[in-house]
Amino acid sequence: MNMLEDDLDGEVQRQIDREVRMREGASKLLAACSQREQALEASKSLLTCNARILGLLSQLQRVKEAQVLQRAGRRPSDGRSLDSRLPCTGRVSISDLRIPLMWKDSEYFKNKGELHRCAVFCLLQCGREIFDTDLVMVDRTLTDICFEEAILFSEVGPEFELRVELYSSGVEEDFAPGAAGPRRLSRLGLSGSLGRSSGRKLRAALETAASCGANGGGPGGEGGPGGGSTPQVPALNPQGPKYHLLAHTTLKLAHVQDSFRTHDLSISTTEDSSYWLPLYGSMCCRLVAQPRCMTQQVICGTLRVKLENEPECWTDVYGVLKGPHLVVFQSQEDMEAGEKVLFTITINKDTSICVSERGSRHHAQNICINTNQRGEERTHTLTTHTPQGTQQWMEAFGQHFYDMSQWQQCCDDLMKIEPPTSRKPLLVTTKQGSLYHEIVTSPSHCEGHVTPDVSAEMRSLLSSYYNDNR
Repeated sequence: MNMLEDDLDGEVQRQIDREVRMREGASKLLAACSQREQALEASKSLLTCNARILGLLSQLQRVKEAQVLQRAGRRPSDGRSLDSRLPCTGRVSISDLRIPLMWKDSEYFKNKGELHRCAVFCLLQCGREIFDTDLVMVDRTLTDICFEEAILFSEVGPEFELRVELYSSGVEEDFAPGAAGPRRLSRLGLSGSLGRSSGRKLRAALETAASCGANGGGPGGEGGPGGGSTPQVPALNPQGPKYHLLAHTTLKLAHVQDSFRTHDLSISTTEDSSYWLPLYGSMCCRLVAQPRCMTQQVICGTLRVKLENEPECWTDVYGVLKGPHLVVFQSQEDMEAGEKVLFTITINKDTSICVSERGSRHHAQNICINTNQRGEERTHTLTTHTPQGTQQWMEAFGQHFYDMSQWQQCCDDLMKIEPPTSRKPLLVTTKQGSLYHEIVTSPSHCEGHVTPDVSAEMRSLLSSYYNDNR
């Protein structure tokens, strides 16, 4: 194992350990809940922790497999060709999530029948990054389930798969405070992949934590994030609120567009379920992406350009390759001072670049860039002061064209990404704060109710949990 793999292995295990502690905290929160809103939030947090643990376990498993293949002298079977070139990574953002509802006329317009209410949220996973939305209470007074958050996945490749899962819990179910008691789990064979210490911690957490998934539709289950190879967490059946997978979809690069679009949902339940909602079968959102090649300089440096009006005359300029343009300044100082651009060369899928001999008395080669600007074919001839410089620029152009070919429409224009939304306070009523504040800041006795005793370690854990999830 080399140093880089060792660091990655250690980092993943540290993240697993952190999520296990968060899961323990969420489990204790769920057991201590005295009101439904608190229990719904704690159960949601528990489900999210489960998903993150499973995602990290899958990643750790892939790292271990790659290490075994490397020791055996084989390359991982990741579908890549013999070309070792990899596309740049980028950022993917999903925002303005809307899920339309289709209530019956008698329910919505005539307000007849029992008021069916559910607590719903979305779980979003892209690679190792997993996020959850705020909890929304849904009944027949709503025509759409709206999640206002902008969620950002910061390190993804063009082959990304963003899975969106909608979870629901019927709020008409009986709720008994502190009823989320644990049940014993069978031991999981995790020591080999996690190490004995982490494996024991994870088993202990899974054995004492309450479950928040049901019907096999939870994260990491069949059809869940990570696919069938994801390690499975046995389901528990505690008393208290439980979330069920209501619908899901997977978004890929082809779905990216700098506009509000509609995507199909796969519905995972039937009308006779207590957590059922009349989904229309679609989801609307804005899914955008920013490849690194569109936001960061690919290469920059001094170039020599042949003047169009004087073919034998060359002049020194400073070029910056970024996104769909090679921007040319008079000098580096002009670029740093924000001076006017001398000219811009379009770089896109229709651009062709070749190298030609500059002349017998020169050792460097010319870089000829052929573009089509406003229907007019134009050729720009550039060179560097050294053959090594020409090679560096040609390698940078080659990588840039490869990145653009992989990210496709995301490289036509720079898409705007909304900043990630700061987490809102937990779902609470107007007369109470979050469970954390109730436990940590309230006096021991309030209107005859005894607040659960929480140790200093648990208080620190709860504080960290709530701060990290805002």
